Amino acid sequence: MFKNLTKCFSIIIKNISNKGRITKKNIEKTLRKVRIALLEADVPLLIIKKFIKKIKKKCIGKKINNSLTPGQEFIKIVEKEIISIIGNNNYKIKFKKKNLSIFLIIGLQGSGKTTSIGKLSKLFQEKYNKKVLLVSTDIYRSSAIEQLKIISKQVKIDFFNSNNKQKPIDISIQSIEYAKKKKYDVLLIDTAGRMHINKKLMNEIKNVHKIIQPLETIFVIDSMIGQDSINIINKFNKLLKITSIFLTKIDSNTRCGVVLSIKYLTKIPIAFLGNGEKFHNIKEFKSKKIASKILGMQDTISLIKSIKKKIDKKYLEELKTKIKEKNEFDLNDFLKQIIQMKKVGGIQNILNKLSINNNLKQNILLQINDNMFIKIQAIIKSMTINERKNPKIIKYSRKKRISLGSGTSIQDINKILKQFELMKTMMKKVKNIGVINIFKNIKNIIS
Repeated sequence: MFKNLTKCFSIIIKNISNKGRITKKNIEKTLRKVRIALLEADVPLLIIKKFIKKIKKKCIGKKINNSLTPGQEFIKIVEKEIISIIGNNNYKIKFKKKNLSIFLIIGLQGSGKTTSIGKLSKLFQEKYNKKVLLVSTDIYRSSAIEQLKIISKQVKIDFFNSNNKQKPIDISIQSIEYAKKKKYDVLLIDTAGRMHINKKLMNEIKNVHKIIQPLETIFVIDSMIGQDSINIINKFNKLLKITSIFLTKIDSNTRCGVVLSIKYLTKIPIAFLGNGEKFHNIKEFKSKKIASKILGMQDTISLIKSIKKKIDKKYLEELKTKIKEKNEFDLNDFLKQIIQMKKVGGIQNILNKLSINNNLKQNILLQINDNMFIKIQAIIKSMTINERKNPKIIKYSRKKRISLGSGTSIQDINKILKQFELMKTMMKKVKNIGVINIFKNIKNIIS
């Protein structure tokens, strides 16, 4: 369901990544494209306006982090704003420590509610090591109780028998008494699917909720409903307090506006996602993962975080000042830039996380690899302090000594010194010094 939006964002980010810096002109052009992408994804206009306004405010006049490019800075800002809209506080499943935890599962007919209960029971049993009991209070659909019974056998979860002649409230009370007596940790109560306009059924579920006082009331809704889901959820929530939402069919090709809308418009967190028909096709909702998926930048975002965490910011500032004010860049700086790359996992790791063509990736790897950097390190470390600061003094006799000390050839040293001069020229032209800028340009010094 994120495919189209992801495709749009990938193009938008690629375009701004080619800019030298974020300006008012290019960010306004970019945000117009973002607005169109979100409208096409069925995101409500109210949310889009707020989203665009926040990003614009944060981008214009933003000082770019020295270790990031404008495109990466933009990704970071957009990711943060997507998370704030879809809910930055991830839902955490609550269980009572000693007493029975009752989960009331409600929703519309045909939303995948009964199957979702099977998924939840399997998750609670396997991940949280809970003893789970299932029960159906759907007396209106002739096969509903039998359907849940079959599911309980498939997921190997205990089932409390009920029948169509009983009342939903009686089934609920009896199943609670049984669960407590048999020391179950969790009771999942399935209810009949109902429309919010059906007053009789709505009053019924309201009374059941009031009497059993569930720990969690989970609303199961089909993601294909779209923006109508907001109105439906709010109608249910007025009658009984919904604690979380289970969004089904996110593996469909529907537009993903509902994911970006629910938390902001209803104040109810999305807790679970159903992404297939199998009982293991359930995910606990993580806003950061969803945001990076929407951006199509899971790997790039993880790389940005790695850069921010591991790169020596103090050194980058010193290097920037050194080049800007003194017009200097020596072999010590060359070596430190290589060390910065190694801190974020080396060339292979960086390439794997960047959204670039596979053929280009392989071509770069043929020219640049981590073994090559080991050789460069060995050569530079075999030099004296004076040689590193002033490479021009390195003549044949010095090269011979360095080659013996580093286990390399004089040809290797000649090549690196030539490449260093190209790097030096390049560094003076780069405004934002950083590991990614170095990587983007390093192919210019390898031949």
